[in-house]
Amino acid sequence: MSQFNISIQPTNNENIVKFVANSFISRNNSYEFKNIDEASPSPLAQELFHLPFVKTVYISQNFIAIEKYNIVAWETVQQDVSEAITTYLNSGKEVITETASTKKIPVTVYAESTPNPTVVKFVANKPLADGTFEFKNIDDASEAPLATALFGFPFVKEVFISANYVSIMKYNVVEWQEITMELREFITNYIAEGKVVLNDAILQQKTEQTTASAEVTAKELSDFDKEIIAILDEYVKPAVASDGGNIAFDSFNKDTKTVKVILQGACSGCPSSTVTLKNGIETMLKEMLQGKVMAVEAING
Repeated sequence: MSQFNISIQPTNNENIVKFVANSFISRNNSYEFKNIDEASPSPLAQELFHLPFVKTVYISQNFIAIEKYNIVAWETVQQDVSEAITTYLNSGKEVITETASTKKIPVTVYAESTPNPTVVKFVANKPLADGTFEFKNIDDASEAPLATALFGFPFVKEVFISANYVSIMKYNVVEWQEITMELREFITNYIAEGKVVLNDAILQQKTEQTTASAEVTAKELSDFDKEIIAILDEYVKPAVASDGGNIAFDSFNKDTKTVKVILQGACSGCPSSTVTLKNGIETMLKEMLQGKVMAVEAING
């Protein structure tokens, strides 16, 4: 059994912190507990509720999110909480008891068009991944069983998995009306059977990348870079995610006043992405940053 490591990730809500593991904690279900009585299916959550500042515990896939009361600041307690969770997980004790895990929710998946005519977004009623995972080909997907299975369809070109959806890019050999139902049923059955979406190895790699990225961010990004990232995270990412894609900051050239971004999922190669960049994101950054940004370019898009 591999040892659990935990990374601490703040969220947009200052009262909630995510404790992200390098392996799955709960593969098939998500759980939210608002008090120690509700937490009876989870010995770990019950232990956490013994901490007086814990208000809500949320367990899903490879992370535990905790909402606190305002009696403490996360900076003073988050390291102790992280160590307590790590110790518990490495003890081999159950996170969720069998009683809780047998409560099944029927899986539903619906298909949703995106601005990219080559991409359709398949949305499930349960979380599939924490973070964003892009697979350009079957070799990229060696640690992503769902993506590997989807590449078994000859018309699947790229797969993007994030939150509760899978975005699929197709080759132009078929029309969506010919294959959408087949893909929707395949994804529904795959999830309903409790099959693995992502292997532990890819989660560990993602955790290491996130940690390394955080270290680079702290060392190399200027305050202005961070301001750009904050705007993208708050105003752009949610809209892009709703279209089945993702946008990430790459760099800012202060001489040309140009921001470079990385487009993923449905946004990658989308014919309307240039319009979105120029008329939407570029205009927003120009206005909000008072002329300090003059252009936005996509590295892949």
